[in-house]
Amino acid sequence: MELRVLGFVLAFAVTTVAMGSPLAARRVSVRLANGLLRAGLPAPVATTGWGWVNRLRTSVWLVLHMVLGGAVMAVSCLAAFAAVAFPSVWLGGEERMAVFGLSLRIGEGWRGAWTLLPAVGCLALAVGGTLGGAAVFRPLAPVFLGHRLGERLAAAEERMNLLAQRNRLAQELHDSIGHTLTASTIQAAVAGELMGTDPAGARRALNSIEETSRAAMDDLDHALGILREERPSTAPRPTLADLGPLVEGVRGTGAELAVEVQGDLTRVPATVSREAYRVVQEGLTNAMRHGGKDRIRLRTTVRAGWLEVELTNPVGAGTPVRQRPGGHGVEGIKERVRLLRGETHAGVVDTVGSVRGDARDALWRLLVRIPLRSVS
Repeated sequence: MELRVLGFVLAFAVTTVAMGSPLAARRVSVRLANGLLRAGLPAPVATTGWGWVNRLRTSVWLVLHMVLGGAVMAVSCLAAFAAVAFPSVWLGGEERMAVFGLSLRIGEGWRGAWTLLPAVGCLALAVGGTLGGAAVFRPLAPVFLGHRLGERLAAAEERMNLLAQRNRLAQELHDSIGHTLTASTIQAAVAGELMGTDPAGARRALNSIEETSRAAMDDLDHALGILREERPSTAPRPTLADLGPLVEGVRGTGAELAVEVQGDLTRVPATVSREAYRVVQEGLTNAMRHGGKDRIRLRTTVRAGWLEVELTNPVGAGTPVRQRPGGHGVEGIKERVRLLRGETHAGVVDTVGSVRGDARDALWRLLVRIPLRSVS
């Protein structure tokens, strides 16, 4: 007999541990605790720290859930049954009823109305038992299902990665939508000027607005899909190989843009190439927005393990350095380049490259240098 009891206990323990071992069991337990107990527990995090400690904690929670939950269910069901039995016996015309081995006399007619009192009491006991069980389980849930130190660190890291991704998406939207709006505004003005004298040119400007707006909508859908935790678009992100359409779009606004490429752009790693494209896009946007459409120069150079992007455009007559609008665009460029261990130089220079404070022929120069390999 003792061996049978011992074997039953051992089998029960092994089964319970096996049930609590999978991460899915812990996730289901957390969802149930949050839904039924309003415990507010964070979702489990699959980390290298997911070991026997968390497995045993989940198993203990399952045992408590079965034992205490079974007791609460038994008391609640028995009380609910008694709440229905008392008035049922009275309404059925029975003179006596047995309760826990005791024989109680019901009485005839209105004299049996006393059975309503224990019925209400049993109903209150059923409700109280359920609420009491929840009150007991609620403080136990964080003890057995809450995060330990390793999980808290992993959750914090995951949250930081999510915030970093959202900040990156915000920068992507700033670059893409800002460039599109600037280019579209200039092209719309060009189309308005050419509508009467050059309808074909106006039509080309309107077509360019349509194309750039459609590209911006694709970028916006991609970013919003990620923010909504939907499946993002699989369309590839633009790289330096896609500078052609970007340059033609800028020239389509009537801007005077000269482009020079030195070196093999195919040697540029994909990550650097994507970020460099955004740098060029933002630089051209700033040039058209603040410097006009004349004498914009773009030079892209690959040499000695570095990628150099230089963009210059006229500042404008009598524009002091301190009044040169930097805005969030330059700061965004600096942040992108800094993450790639690169260098950014932005400021007003003269035609020979020396920094100047104020000059009618001064140029705004953006110079970015990014290593093709990570720099330790």
